[in-house]
Amino acid sequence: MTHHDQRTPMSQALEALTDEGFGGMAEAIRVLMNEAMKLERSNFLEAEPHERTETRRGYANGFKPKRVNTRVGRVDLQVPQVRDVEGGESFYPRSLERGQRSERALRLAVAEMYVQGVSTRRVAEITEELCGLGVSSTDVSRAARLLDEELEKWRTRPLGCFPYIILDARYEKMRHGGSVRDCALFIAIGIDENGKRAVLGTSVGLSEAEVHWREFLTSLQERGLHGVKLITSDDHKGIKAALQARFTGVLWQRCQVHLQRNAQAYVPKVALRCKIAEELRQIFNAADRPEAEQKLKDFVKSWSEKAPKLAAWAEENVPEGFVVFDLGLTQSQRKKLRSSNSIENLNQQVKRRTRVARLFPNEASLLRLASAVLMEISEEWETGRRYLPGDDD
Repeated sequence: MTHHDQRTPMSQALEALTDEGFGGMAEAIRVLMNEAMKLERSNFLEAEPHERTETRRGYANGFKPKRVNTRVGRVDLQVPQVRDVEGGESFYPRSLERGQRSERALRLAVAEMYVQGVSTRRVAEITEELCGLGVSSTDVSRAARLLDEELEKWRTRPLGCFPYIILDARYEKMRHGGSVRDCALFIAIGIDENGKRAVLGTSVGLSEAEVHWREFLTSLQERGLHGVKLITSDDHKGIKAALQARFTGVLWQRCQVHLQRNAQAYVPKVALRCKIAEELRQIFNAADRPEAEQKLKDFVKSWSEKAPKLAAWAEENVPEGFVVFDLGLTQSQRKKLRSSNSIENLNQQVKRRTRVARLFPNEASLLRLASAVLMEISEEWETGRRYLPGDDD
């Protein structure tokens, strides 16, 4: 008589804990998480595996391996996949998302509290509140060390070919030499040949002086960054000088959004600001460079008497926003590369975390927290949809 394995996922998990004690927690989590995700897929499809039902919304399509680092060790999961779902709806297990969020909450809580010099006992209380688990002071100190190691490895990872680069810096308050001063946080975003975004790196400097930008750009090149065709940024003197030194011959696109903001300083009347902003947008939205240049000429001519300073400024500066026209890109591609908006959105996400700390005790503490946020965002970008649409999109 044939005997079938009647072990349930729960019995398998209990067996791992019985045989290995706490050492078996990773295996127990693997078994239970895999089962939870399969159940969630069945609920999503409104049908059990191989079940015939009129309410079925789609079909199971195997599993995709995913490695997750948890507090009990590495867990190799099998994430259920689906196909032919009505309406094209996608599926991703909520149970796995919840697990990832709690891990992120733990890492960021440790980072946020660590940068403020809070005692490890207090950090333990906060992580318990955020994540629903208790950790000792020793655990917190160890987690902080591991976090630093992980972030340093990410910041120094090898780079490759990124045709398009977007650069920007934001300022945070930091203690330095016994006083409080603004400190620059440099960020570089790259878009690879497949149109995927990634945060290439981040660094901290006392200002946006050329020497600090040059050091940051040099570090990117030393990590293997190559194949750059276009760099987008604002027109800060420090960054422009550093780009001329480190990326000689690479096209530079002045951020069109910054250009529009800069123009407001030359508008003679507040009532005219909206009108002038719209006219500048029409210039930048031109189909090609000749059309943009013609619209600029018309703009300069129409404002030369009513706002001569604005007309003179536009004639000299606005063409620096036309470089993106020279790469043979589609209009949808140009919109993604003509400004540093994407990195400004990233800055807002960094700000949400850094404003919790308010004042950083040193450069390392700011770099730690910013890196933790940027690393997770970059991982989402690299595994998500492409940012730059293809020619046939």
